[in-house]
Amino acid sequence: MSETAALGPEDQKIITLARSTRARNGVLEGAAVRDETGRTYVAGTVALPSLQLSALQTAVAMAVASGATSLEAAAVVSEASAVAEADLAAVRDLGGPQTPVILAGPDGTPRATVAAG
Repeated sequence: MSETAALGPEDQKIITLARSTRARNGVLEGAAVRDETGRTYVAGTVALPSLQLSALQTAVAMAVASGATSLEAAAVVSEASAVAEADLAAVRDLGGPQTPVILAGPDGTPRATVAAG
């Protein structure tokens, strides 16, 4: 992962939305993605007996289900020290290998930005 450079307001927005979802739903992670038109999709971890999805996988699925054809950026708020490979794969599938994925701590402080590929 690379050092996180100063983030623009649109990237700060998806971090804030991901953080809010995590706190409101009391889940392990919150995530948000921004599609090619600027629409944002926000989700938390899904932990059902028959369905397990990370927050970022859920946000990507929501974007696809809503007709998004590409992603501009993604953010995940988590206590984890790295973005899971399965999450990067989901972003890469829709956004391509250069789509930035921002990892932020529970307080919303960006820790790192990594390309999905």
